[in-house]
Amino acid sequence: MSGKRVVVTRAARQSVELVEKLTKLGALPISLPLVAFSAPEDFGPLDAALEHLEQFDWIIFTSENAVRAVVKRAGVRGNLRNVAGRRSRAAAVGPTTAAAAERAGFFIEYQAKMHSGAALANELGERLREQTVFLPRSDRANPDLPTLLRECGAQVTEAVAYRTVTPVNLDQQRVAEIVNGEADAILFFSPTAVDHFVDVVGDKVLQDLQSRMTMAAVGPVTAIALQKAGFENRIVAEDTSADAVVAALEKHFADQMNASPAGVHKE
Repeated sequence: MSGKRVVVTRAARQSVELVEKLTKLGALPISLPLVAFSAPEDFGPLDAALEHLEQFDWIIFTSENAVRAVVKRAGVRGNLRNVAGRRSRAAAVGPTTAAAAERAGFFIEYQAKMHSGAALANELGERLREQTVFLPRSDRANPDLPTLLRECGAQVTEAVAYRTVTPVNLDQQRVAEIVNGEADAILFFSPTAVDHFVDVVGDKVLQDLQSRMTMAAVGPVTAIALQKAGFENRIVAEDTSADAVVAALEKHFADQMNASPAGVHKE
């Protein structure tokens, strides 16, 4: 992977380990955060849940950002000690989220084998029957998860823990450099990042980009978003860990070297 220019669309503070691993392999990471986060417009539902957090049977985290938002708000309210209540079991959608929750003091009872909210609900299944579940999420989170949890028999309390927004100071010069071919791959970590990238570069540029750059999805949900956006030259990391992302890129570039000039479509 030496010399490969890899665009990382996640915030720098969330990408430290990944950037270090890419750099050690000789790759050239390019930071282009496409997603930013903001406080909820109304803290009421989140505050109400945090006030009685220990009364929930389960807390389900679908992202590292949800963990961070819950801990931050609990700290502001002065009930940080109650955040990781002993009665509540936590479930996480993937290893990165699980690690963040454990660092915050939550006990991870279950981590999804297939890293999506829908898979997490299906895998827990009967364990959720007649259980109370707290679900802190983004304002743009997929609406399917709470429905699936209720179909499993859970009593779900949803709360917007943070809002997902477009970065205010997006580096337009860096976007232009990427569009002009100064990158070999771009990593997407969420469907929102895919949407923002499409909005920034425009539909007319996308087809040309696909012939020159590999689009990499981190996780199955983001892979679906890339497919819906029309990206054909794409690869998928099995989970959100830095190791999985690096492994997917290494395999892709190795295959690319051995492929025919026409290239090989990877899925």
